[in-house]
Amino acid sequence: MTAAHRRVFVAALATETNTFAPIVIDRKGFEDSLYAPPGQHPATPTLCTAPITVGRKVCAEKGWTLIEGTAAWADPAGLVARGAYETLRDEILGQLRAALPVDAVVLGLHGAMVAQGYLDPEGDLLAQVRGIVGPDILVCAELDPHSHLTEKRVAAADFFVVFKEFPHTDFVDRAEDLWRIVVDTIERRVKPVMSVFDCRMIDVFPTSRQPMRGFVDRMMALERDTPRLLSLSAIHGFMAGDVPEMGTRMIAVTDNAPALGAELAERLGRELFANRGRHMMPQIDELEAVARAMAATAHPVVIADVWDNPGGGTAGDATVILKELLAQGAKGVAVGTIWDPIAVQLCFVAGEGAELNLRFGAKSAPLTGEPCDALVRIVTLAPDAEMNFGESLAPFGPAARIALLTPEGLETGVEVILNTVRAQSFDPSLFSALGIDPRAQKILVIKSTNHFYAAFQPIASEILYCSAGKPYPNDPATNPYRLVRKDIWPRMADPFGSEA
Repeated sequence: MTAAHRRVFVAALATETNTFAPIVIDRKGFEDSLYAPPGQHPATPTLCTAPITVGRKVCAEKGWTLIEGTAAWADPAGLVARGAYETLRDEILGQLRAALPVDAVVLGLHGAMVAQGYLDPEGDLLAQVRGIVGPDILVCAELDPHSHLTEKRVAAADFFVVFKEFPHTDFVDRAEDLWRIVVDTIERRVKPVMSVFDCRMIDVFPTSRQPMRGFVDRMMALERDTPRLLSLSAIHGFMAGDVPEMGTRMIAVTDNAPALGAELAERLGRELFANRGRHMMPQIDELEAVARAMAATAHPVVIADVWDNPGGGTAGDATVILKELLAQGAKGVAVGTIWDPIAVQLCFVAGEGAELNLRFGAKSAPLTGEPCDALVRIVTLAPDAEMNFGESLAPFGPAARIALLTPEGLETGVEVILNTVRAQSFDPSLFSALGIDPRAQKILVIKSTNHFYAAFQPIASEILYCSAGKPYPNDPATNPYRLVRKDIWPRMADPFGSEA
């Protein structure tokens, strides 16, 4: 195939699976978040679909033909229904067969999907892609770091590029890295070889603080300064995924220099292991978080409900912090969001301005608090609410803004946004979408582990990371895993033993 007729196939299939969550993702779960048939993907990417939008630009500049397959993304939850996964997978595989011959297959994946009957859907998809195109065609993908790097995936793909930042502010940048290697490979300037090191651990690695901030900066410096090094990536792992190969891994992609790649991957992987337990931000309980927020003299104070994070597959309906705010008499509070489609439906039936006794929240799972029973006034209804996430938009509506009242009908000073489409709190536009000025509040309560940081930090007087209840399996030393291996930290104190 001549350079003028280069053909590249691109598609995306992604979600993040909390295997402990009760919410099954069906086909509608993808359609509610993002489902784009070939050629219908928006101009802006949605996290794992950046290989499509970047690919359009690269192929237009090169004069190559880009054949777009389906792009599907579902907000994280529990297992993907077998039928949903298989139909979306087969849709993409059928499009690939119809596109042949191709010079490369470029995919946008998350990497932590688990489906009914499939512990490794991405491995299954990549293996089938490899079976269709054969051993000599380039196959690669961009991954989220909160993923599982299985041997099956490594065997099927030529290389992976992974977001470096958490919060994931760099998914477009990493898609550009992916495509740079694709172009150089197709034009025979490089031969990518992937080296992987198993760090034998599971941890949380926010890059907005040390030691992970410096680690990412060093990775980028090594990429810039090391001959024949094409890419470095850290797979953080996803502790809510009970699968056999869950854990942290380092990836080095070199230009046919496997010894260099193996040395770099092991050196950096052992550095991650040496810092185990020091990466996660300090957390406080709900009593301390509310008391500190109420005592603050500068505003708004952001309380992050880190473990009721829909971005980690929870429902996002925990009420523990809300109940504590009410108990301590907090005022000037906006909570965004509590997921409760039934309560939202009741609000839409009643209409804006109506007052009603409403039960909401804490319906999905144990350890999320108790449902909130309150007299409320419906302030604002939004049939299609959405918030910013970088250059993208994240839907969370239909949504209702309610003001909590005393039994006598007086204002409590607490407002709550109830939503229908689960989404973590990415951006202050979550509040402004329902008419709340986030800068004018004393306290903002959000549900996110760290993705919120980039957008909320500029407006926050203080950020409090709150561990309230246990809607998420947040302690890998004691989580009730059935499939995760036992020889990783912290399930084992030192899985390297004398090797370290």
